Amino acid sequence: MPLTLPPARTPGRYRIGMVCLGNICRSPVADVVLTALVADAGLDDRVEVASCGTGPWHVGEPMDRRSAATLSEAGYDPTRHVARQYDVDWSEHYDLLLAMDTQNLADIGGRGPRAALLRDADPAAASAHAGQDAEVPDPYYGGPTGFEEVLAMVERSCAAVVDLLPEALAVAGVDGTPEVGDVR
Repeated sequence: MPLTLPPARTPGRYRIGMVCLGNICRSPVADVVLTALVADAGLDDRVEVASCGTGPWHVGEPMDRRSAATLSEAGYDPTRHVARQYDVDWSEHYDLLLAMDTQNLADIGGRGPRAALLRDADPAAASAHAGQDAEVPDPYYGGPTGFEEVLAMVERSCAAVVDLLPEALAVAGVDGTPEVGDVR
């Protein structure tokens, strides 16, 4: 299902939360990549990105060393990450929650106007998995190629999300667009 971004809850600001199981592999990679792409697009003053896990096992820990190494090798800075756990306040605070797999999505309440799979934005997933949910696989128990594959999926998906952000940020009065019926 192609991703559409819901409108911002706060005019001129957009908040995206990335969600996986333990918040040490997939969602932190997505957080770091999307944060970098948002900055490259000049939107970092209006877009906030964070990540969390649905489970409590790694709260307070840094990113998995293999995820961090994969990000570093690709030119990203993984050092700021500290694992956090999802709670229902995330649903109230973030404009959009992007889950890494269908179980993570179910754990946060399922697909809705403000929750989706990250790979719903991935153009490669849309063509390869027509009619099926495409997931970011958990590389935790695999080898280094799994982490590289996750990064490639995340980069494609996050680039597509960044392409959608200007429209989601376009709020009457913030970007100069008049409201319907507003005469200027």
